[in-house]
Amino acid sequence: MYSVIVVPPMYGSAEGQVRIAAGERLTFGRAGTDGGLRIDHEGVPRVAGEITAHRSFWLLSNLSEDQTYVVENPEGAGEHLKIAPGRMEAPVPFEFSRVVLPAAGDLLTFDVWAPRHAFRSVDRRGLPGTATAPAFALDRTSRYFAVLAALCEPRLRGKPHASLPAVEQLVERLRGVWPTVTRSAVYWNIDYLTLKLRLRPGPDTAEPGQRVNGKKESLVSLALRFDLVREDDLVVLAAPVGEAVR
Repeated sequence: MYSVIVVPPMYGSAEGQVRIAAGERLTFGRAGTDGGLRIDHEGVPRVAGEITAHRSFWLLSNLSEDQTYVVENPEGAGEHLKIAPGRMEAPVPFEFSRVVLPAAGDLLTFDVWAPRHAFRSVDRRGLPGTATAPAFALDRTSRYFAVLAALCEPRLRGKPHASLPAVEQLVERLRGVWPTVTRSAVYWNIDYLTLKLRLRPGPDTAEPGQRVNGKKESLVSLALRFDLVREDDLVVLAAPVGEAVR
């Protein structure tokens, strides 16, 4: 049974996909030897790398002499792996991946899917003893969560390197679900989130704007790293939210 699907550059149809089963290997590069994936660009080595399929993940070997490859998670809001030159069989855990190859000033990409990811039930209500305390207790009906969602929105919308919105932009984005929102209310909720999520504000010597930007970056980094805000959560920006807890 096929466990990994490779979508070549400039291909989107099923006819262009390459399917490999667990244990099978697929080379890629400018030469396209032995039935491998051909990437016709002068900046790509003749044999650039190799993909090895496993049941629910795949391995990437970087066979170039001096180029680092990047494997992005398109659903991960900036999550990525760097595969150094000469690195062999680096495991890639993403279900959907985008391989980025630097090539003579261009960035070439192709996709790799590993659709056989399996998940076990996380329901442990039958176990004796006290329940485990949640790592992050967030009320998704609160205004502070709407502020956090608005902060994360640009990077969750497929732009992992997008600049974070300024406070003025947050006010405009939240006005539809929070008609009385003000700059001071947004500042307050950012401060509240840094305390609730146990993040430290910037140094006291920093300028006020820098402190706010540092807090926003820390909040978004933590929220996206641990999936505290997912793309599905952006629905809170389209419907009224409850009162923030103060």
